[in-house]
Amino acid sequence: MIQVQEVKTKKDLKKFVEFPIGLYKNCPYYVPPIAQDEMDNFTKEKNPAYEFCETRLFIAKRDGKIVGRVAGLISHAYIKKVGRQIMRFTRFDVIDDLEVSRALLDEVKRWAIERNMDEIIGPIGFTDIDKQGMLVGGYDEMNLSLTIYNYEYYNRHLEALGFAKDVDWVEYQVKLPKEVDPRVEKLAEIVSRRYGYHRINFKNRKKLYPYAYEAFKVINEAFAKLYGTVFLTTPIIEKSVNEYVPLVNLDYVIVIANKKEEVIGFGLCLPSIAAALKKSKGHLFPFGILRMLHALKHSKILEMYFIAVKPEYQNMGVNALIISEMVKAGIRNKIEWAETGPELELNQQVQDQWKAFDARQHRRRRCYIHHLSK
Repeated sequence: MIQVQEVKTKKDLKKFVEFPIGLYKNCPYYVPPIAQDEMDNFTKEKNPAYEFCETRLFIAKRDGKIVGRVAGLISHAYIKKVGRQIMRFTRFDVIDDLEVSRALLDEVKRWAIERNMDEIIGPIGFTDIDKQGMLVGGYDEMNLSLTIYNYEYYNRHLEALGFAKDVDWVEYQVKLPKEVDPRVEKLAEIVSRRYGYHRINFKNRKKLYPYAYEAFKVINEAFAKLYGTVFLTTPIIEKSVNEYVPLVNLDYVIVIANKKEEVIGFGLCLPSIAAALKKSKGHLFPFGILRMLHALKHSKILEMYFIAVKPEYQNMGVNALIISEMVKAGIRNKIEWAETGPELELNQQVQDQWKAFDARQHRRRRCYIHHLSK
């Protein structure tokens, strides 16, 4: 018999966070998140997204053993943005048993109906900075630190329970060349000369902080109309800046300004910490943080976190300038591959960026939707 209980205590939250570690212990492709970050994500006092979000977390047990988990999430900011009563689900992980998935998602449905929701979408988290999209292709590819991995049967479970595709994202693996493509370099030079766009370089992190805040404002503008996104509030930006700035290699922070020194574009990459997280099972102590720091200095793979350009400057070569600078930094540091984050499959403008490179589209992920019957 399957029993579903709501997570109410810190002890249960820890079990909720750590369940996937055991589920994927024999999977060579799964990369866990940082466990402490996940604990903080579901602690109201530590996650400013709770200013506009509500969550309920559920664990499924059979014979006293945890066999699945899921979180229901209401983003009032997203409901206001789209004008529809939509609930989200996130952190969905289960053994290969359809009845476990049914029991968990039934709890989410019950809560959704109680709150007069019309639809459920997921997996998708608090904001665009959070992880989103269930893997539907690329199961034999090593996951990134910033994305979700799941077994193939997850999709069969959701579809059997009445969930259907809402949107897909695609991801690319990009081989870094030995030198910058002359066409990209020429375009970057023309843009710089004609419009006065230029990169702001940072010799230390202290000078980066004020620009980092401006960069997140660019992200808010650039991503405003994209699927699933919500406005990043000042507390969320502050939290993100304080998390990212101490870790970044300044080579991979690309801030583009116009003649007035206004930030108009932003790109951020980090050397991949995926292998380090996997070896440490998502824990920072006792050796996890040392492995992460080593990876940040020596990894030959880049994870591309953000590329964002103010809407009024899009299609004006700013993207080319950002990518040119990223490639130069990668070449200097002997990077072999860059991995993009999820890109909406219909966003051809973004995907066209990789045509100039030796790139392959190697992962696909999906946000499902379920229309509720009341």
